[in-house]
Amino acid sequence: MYKTVAIIDGMMCGTCEAHVNDAIRAALSVDKVKSSHSKGETTIIADAAFSEDEVKAALAETGYAVLGVESAPYEKKGLFGGGAR
Repeated sequence: MYKTVAIIDGMMCGTCEAHVNDAIRAALSVDKVKSSHSKGETTIIADAAFSEDEVKAALAETGYAVLGVESAPYEKKGLFGGGAR
């Protein structure tokens, strides 16, 4: 699993967050996506890491600008995700 965080410019409200989330889900194979207009970022959890170009392509027709992307291995926290038992 990988966690990809994209810095997104242009999100102003919860509806913007939903538009970004929907575009990401439609274009990329993700397990979870969550956007925050107040932080200006979108967090994607998926089996693969995504490049900046992939995220830009997913959002190309939305009007939001991708300013940067970082991906790192992700371990699900909790009882069954590698956490303490």
